Amino acid sequence: MPQSAVALEALFAAAAAARARAYAPYSRFLVGAAIRDGDGRIHAGCNVENAAYPLGTCAEAGAIAAMVLAGATEIAEIAVVGGPEHGAELLCPPCGGCRQKIREFGGLTARVHLREADGRIRTLTLDDLLPISFGPEHL
Repeated sequence: MPQSAVALEALFAAAAAARARAYAPYSRFLVGAAIRDGDGRIHAGCNVENAAYPLGTCAEAGAIAAMVLAGATEIAEIAVVGGPEHGAELLCPPCGGCRQKIREFGGLTARVHLREADGRIRTLTLDDLLPISFGPEHL
């Protein structure tokens, strides 16, 4: 299904709003993520750091938790934005652990949208980011 520019911008706006609420006093690298579930609803999350590294959580994990709490279990697409506390957004792909978390709920066809520092949007499938992955169908 073709992605409308308005729908994609709404997803990025939710991710940017989540990024603004991130708690990152140690790294000062703020990340926001927004998921569009299989029903078209948007769920957002931000990174939350902790003085006892690695107890923090990634923005993608927060958005997934919000989605599951709302009763959804399918990721159609996700937008991720990140960058320094008082700086422009940088290309911010999900970490390896979050790629696996997205795989759980999005499968290989889930679209992952990333915004370059110059504003251009890169869209990849999860299969692009996590080739030859292990998923629920292996169990």
